[in-house]
Amino acid sequence: MPSKTVTLTNPTGLHARPAAVFAKAAAAHPCAVTVAKGERTVNAKSVLSVLTLDCHQGDELTIATDGEGEDTALDELVALVESGIGE
Repeated sequence: MPSKTVTLTNPTGLHARPAAVFAKAAAAHPCAVTVAKGERTVNAKSVLSVLTLDCHQGDELTIATDGEGEDTALDELVALVESGIGE
């Protein structure tokens, strides 16, 4: 199960719109995808679960993937977060 830790750069954090963009990107992959902040880990394919992490600019998130296409999914999701998730 590969994982990477990234720093959230967008000024508004993971509020509703970027959380939806992130969850949709995660759901586009067949593998399991989780995102963690601190000790809390959630299903990255669920917008509501991602929102419960209460992520703000500067927070470190750990994205993990498991299954078919895990490396591709991880690279794409890390790049999405590093790009500011369209913000």
